[in-house]
Amino acid sequence: MSTPDTVETAPDPEPSAGRAAGAGSARRQAADERRARLDSDDVVSLRERVAHTPARRWIARRPPVNQAYRLLVALAGTVVVGLGLLLIPLPGPGWFIVFGGLFVWATEFTWAERLLAFARAKVGAWSEWLGRQPRWVQGLVGLATLAFVYGVVVVTLHVAGVPGWVPGWVPLWR
Repeated sequence: MSTPDTVETAPDPEPSAGRAAGAGSARRQAADERRARLDSDDVVSLRERVAHTPARRWIARRPPVNQAYRLLVALAGTVVVGLGLLLIPLPGPGWFIVFGGLFVWATEFTWAERLLAFARAKVGAWSEWLGRQPRWVQGLVGLATLAFVYGVVVVTLHVAGVPGWVPGWVPLWR
């Protein structure tokens, strides 16, 4: 039974159900530990913070409205993540938009919260690794990134057509 101060949520299905024992059981144990950490009282997750807002409590007390809300959150997150994925190869904030979509999903779904935590950890590990490398490795990674972005821009302009306002001396395909 739900009181005005609590929000009932359905338990997540076991993520590793159907896996064989051995490596699967170790993964299952690690997943259970992560879930326990996310659900413990000393760590207040984004989903838990949103769940305790007055508007979200009002929505949670009304099952049809709650289902519609969860569907809208899922659709909004899908649109934002999809847009971000389309923009990743282009210069601009593609990954930032993908993380924004994960953030939208994480306000309502535990799996998205875990995925966002995993992605943040991997980006942090990459940044730390790159920061420990010599300057010439950092420079090569920067040049490779610039070369990739330039290639994507050139191919995109070749496929979509070069706008007429681009001066003729710019070395792009016409």
